[in-house]
Amino acid sequence: MANRNAIIERLGAVFTESFHIEVPSPDTDLLETGILDSFQFVELLFQLEQHFGLRVSIDDIDLEDLRTLERIARLVAANGGGADDDLSAPASSGAALRSFGHETQDAGDLER
Repeated sequence: MANRNAIIERLGAVFTESFHIEVPSPDTDLLETGILDSFQFVELLFQLEQHFGLRVSIDDIDLEDLRTLERIARLVAANGGGADDDLSAPASSGAALRSFGHETQDAGDLER
């Protein structure tokens, strides 16, 4: 439970830093209240990859899992994200794009 609270806290920071939005509470419905729109939804998936190493395939998305910070924290915890002591360590940015069916190249690949 302490880990999930830490994840919720970090998710709140992600919303503040990335979306400039202060989420009122962990159980606020982000979709119903209009806090999260369709463009921000894609950015949210990218931020989950960046901050928690969570890979979500478009085919596997259940909007119910992404409605509140509490539900997102459960999803992150269930998928091993946030298990490290440093919850702010970013993961590989290319993996999020690949999960959307787009391939990226590392800088080292471009030099070859």
